[in-house]
Amino acid sequence: MLEMLINPKKAERRPWEMFFVGLFYATLSILIVNWVFSSDAVLSKYLGILVVMFTVMFSMPFVYYTLRFEEKKIVPSRSMISLLREHEHALMTFLWLFLGFVVAFCFWYVVLSNTQSFAAQIDTYCVINRPSTVQQCISQYGINSTTAGTGFVTNGTERLFLIFSNNIYVLIFTLIFSLIFGAGVIFVLAWNASVIAAAVGIFSRPSLAELPLGLARYMIHGIPEIASYFIVAIAGGLVSVAVIRHEYGTEKFWEVLQDSLNLIILAVVVLFIAALLEVYVTPLLF
Repeated sequence: MLEMLINPKKAERRPWEMFFVGLFYATLSILIVNWVFSSDAVLSKYLGILVVMFTVMFSMPFVYYTLRFEEKKIVPSRSMISLLREHEHALMTFLWLFLGFVVAFCFWYVVLSNTQSFAAQIDTYCVINRPSTVQQCISQYGINSTTAGTGFVTNGTERLFLIFSNNIYVLIFTLIFSLIFGAGVIFVLAWNASVIAAAVGIFSRPSLAELPLGLARYMIHGIPEIASYFIVAIAGGLVSVAVIRHEYGTEKFWEVLQDSLNLIILAVVVLFIAALLEVYVTPLLF
């Protein structure tokens, strides 16, 4: 029933509707996980992963059919700009879906009485932002913590390399996921949405009134960063769908491969721009 909430053709006409779909999917996932698994002796330790898993389950059909729809659009001999314009609507639907995830996760991070539902995400935040004091960071932002703090600071060039190399790793992982199973890439993206939400929640907590400021702080570089992941997800997903449809070795398959390669190059460029924004622009504003 939930997979019929919205179809790809309708979403491409009105991509902003996916924001509310993302809100609904992420909220439903949080509520189900906390209701069903929070008192389980074993699974309660992995609520953060379960929340992402349920979000992925709800989103999977839409992502798969969107990639199938995009694969049909491919025509030969196009520039990178025209290629991006061709897939612009799919990119916007994915971005709105992602923003819905982020806002819902941020809201529940602040509202819930403890952070157990985001334990794995807090660990990830600490590893990335406080690599020299990971355990102290985890304790600081752990269950029932309401104390905000600053992240790990280093010089600009070193931080740029650290962030860009980490993001390239995620980009490669996203590409591999999308090649193996086109719609499976939604796991990487839902996971990143939950990690960003934890970071925003840490910055904003304990006040809901601070959420807009926290979202602005992370979305300046977060939107182009996630856009690059979606671009490479579309690239890998197109190849995956082409193989599923038995087009391997045909002229159509090589057209898909060329389009995908151009999209991957574009994704790396956008990712580098996002890293520059994160290192040199965001700290000036916040």
